[in-house]
Amino acid sequence: MAENRMDRMRELVFLLNKASKAYYAEDAEIMSNLEYDRLYDELEGLEKELGITLAESPTVQVGYEAVEELPKERHETPMLSLAKTKSREELREWLNGKEALLSWKLDGLTIVLTYVDGKLQKAVTRGNGEVGEVITNNARVFRNLPLNIPYRGELILRGEAVITYSDFERINREIDDTQAKYKNPRNLCSGSVRQLDNQVTAGRSVRFYAFCLVKADVDFHNARTEQFAFLTKQGFDVVEYRLVTPDNIIDNIGYFEEKIKNFDVPSDGLVLAYEDMAYGASLGRTAKFPRDSIAFKWADELRETTLMEIEWSASRTGLINPVAVFEPVELEGTTVSRASVHNISILRGLKLGIGDRITVYKANMIIPQIAENLTMSDTLEIPERCPVCGQSTRIRQVNDVQSLYCDNPQCDAKKIKSFTLLVSRDALNVDGLSESTLEKFLAKGFLHEFADLFRLERYREEITEMDGFGEKSYQNLSESLARARKTTLPRLIYGLGIENVGAANAKMLCRYFHYDLQAMREASTEELSEIDGVGGVIAQSIHDFFHEEKAMEQLENLLREVEIEAEDAQEMEQTLSGMSFVITGSLMHFENRNAMKEEIEKRGGKVTGSVTGKTVCLINNDTTSQSSKNKKAKELGVRILSEENFMEEYLQ
Repeated sequence: MAENRMDRMRELVFLLNKASKAYYAEDAEIMSNLEYDRLYDELEGLEKELGITLAESPTVQVGYEAVEELPKERHETPMLSLAKTKSREELREWLNGKEALLSWKLDGLTIVLTYVDGKLQKAVTRGNGEVGEVITNNARVFRNLPLNIPYRGELILRGEAVITYSDFERINREIDDTQAKYKNPRNLCSGSVRQLDNQVTAGRSVRFYAFCLVKADVDFHNARTEQFAFLTKQGFDVVEYRLVTPDNIIDNIGYFEEKIKNFDVPSDGLVLAYEDMAYGASLGRTAKFPRDSIAFKWADELRETTLMEIEWSASRTGLINPVAVFEPVELEGTTVSRASVHNISILRGLKLGIGDRITVYKANMIIPQIAENLTMSDTLEIPERCPVCGQSTRIRQVNDVQSLYCDNPQCDAKKIKSFTLLVSRDALNVDGLSESTLEKFLAKGFLHEFADLFRLERYREEITEMDGFGEKSYQNLSESLARARKTTLPRLIYGLGIENVGAANAKMLCRYFHYDLQAMREASTEELSEIDGVGGVIAQSIHDFFHEEKAMEQLENLLREVEIEAEDAQEMEQTLSGMSFVITGSLMHFENRNAMKEEIEKRGGKVTGSVTGKTVCLINNDTTSQSSKNKKAKELGVRILSEENFMEEYLQ
C-alpha cells in the first residue's frame, strides 16, 4: 500500500512540475488552476502521511528556472511563495488577534526594483525565487513606473507587473489571426516583460504595482502601512489594501470580492500580511513560506449541470477544437452555457459523454471551465470527418498533447486567413467582422470567395438568428460593408494577400504604376523587378498571382462589388526615393508611427523594422538611450535623429 502511495507521489511531482514549467517558463497552461490546486493538496497530504518529501517536489521548490534569453542575477534575499487558504475563518484565526494589511494578490509577473540615488538602477524578475532575469531596460517603459524618485538612499522593493483586462482586449482586437491572439493577460504580461527589445514592451501598456518594501534606511515605526505610504510618496502605485482586524476581516474580504467583479487588473486572490513587522519577522519561515503573510484564494463557485453536446470548431490551421455545450447555469453573476475543452488529451481525461453530469466553474472568476465529470461515461466519439468540409480528420500529438486536425488543404476553415487579411484595418477595414465571425460565416457556407462579403444580404435572416447576432448587429455589419465598398487601390492590393506583398509594397506598386491596376497586371517579371524595393522574389510572387486564372476570376468578381477611389497620380516630389528609415520610441509631432511612416512613403521612402547598413537614419526622440536600436545604429555608423531634426532635414 505504501509503495502505491509512493508511486502516486512521484506521479504528482512529475505532473505538477510539468505544469509549473509550462506556466512559468513557456507561458502555456496545460491544466486548470483548480486541477493544479487539487493535485498539490493531494501531494502535500501524501508527504505528511508518509513523512517523505522528494527533492523535486513543488512543495519545496519555488517556481521554475529562469529562461536563457536574458541575463540572470541572484536575489539578495530569496523570494518565497506564500502559504494559501480558501477559508475565511482560517484567515481570521491566522491573525491571532493582530492587525494586518489585506491587499490584492495580482496575477502578473513579480519584479524586484532597485533604486540608487533616486534613479532606477535595476529590475529583476522573480525567476525561481533564487535567481531571476534582468529586465531593467523593459522596466523603464512600464506605463506608471517612476524613473526618478525623491529618496536618495538605496531602495529595494517588490511589485507585480500586470496588463489590465482592457489593454489585453485592445491588444487582442488588433490581432486578426484568432490562433495568434493571447490567451490571458498574465501570459501576455510575462512575454512582454521579458522581451529583448523594449520597444515591444512599450507597446503592451505594462503597469507596475508595489506590494513590498525590501530595503530603505527609513524609520517606519514598525508599521507596514507607513512603508506603503512611503512608497506612494515616492511615486509608486501601491496595491490597494485595507487594515483589518479579526472583527472586520470577513467584511473586508467581502469588499474585495464584490470589487473583483469589475476590477480591471487581473487578480487571483488576496494577501494578508501583519501590520506589526517585528512580530511577523519573529515568526520566521518554513523552507518555502514566510510566516508573516498568507494568500487567500477565491473559492471557485461550482455548479452542476448536464453536458448537451460537444461542438467541434475548425480553424484556419486545420486545428479542430472541442467546445462543451451544457445546460445554462449561473456562475459569478452571469449565465454560462459553454466552455472550451482545449484538446483531445483533456477531453479524454475527463471521460466525457453526452448527458453526463458535470461541474463547471470560472477560473479566476472569469473563464468557464469543466471542473469534474461526475458520470464518467467515456462514450464521446471523436469525429472522423471535419465539421466544415467533411474530409477526414486525424489526431496529432505535440509535446504530449493530442489535438484533432483536418487534413484537407482546401477546407473552407483554412480560408479564414485570407478573409481575415482582406477585412483587416490596412485593407478594406471592415468593422464587426472578427475572425470568429468569419469562421461562423464560412462554416455556414456564406463565404466562398472575396466578393461574397458584399453579398451577405442573401443570408440576412439566418445571420440575425445566429448566436450573438441580431437585427442591430446585422445592420451595423451592413453599414460597415457599405463603407468598405469604397476603398483605395493600395488597400485592395494589400488585402488580396499576394505573397510577400505587405502594405508598404502595395503602396509602392500603386505609385509606380500610377494607380493603374491593368498596367500592374500586365507587367512582366523583369519590369516588376526594376521597381525600387521589390526585387526578384517579390516580382515573381506578383507576376504569378496576376497570372493565376482562379485568382483573377475572383478578383474580377470582387472589382464588381467595390469602388476604387481615384487617386492623383501626380504625387508630391519623390525626395526620399531609395531611402530606408527606422522609427522607434514615442513621437510628438505625428499621431503615431504609422502616420510618420505614411508621410515618408508619400515621398518615396521606405520604413523598416530594424537598423541595417542600408538605413539612412534612425528616428528616435531619445537619441542618447541605450536601446538595442540605438546601439545597432551606433555600431553601423547610422545617424540617430530626433523627430524634429528629421523633419527639418527630410520633410521640408
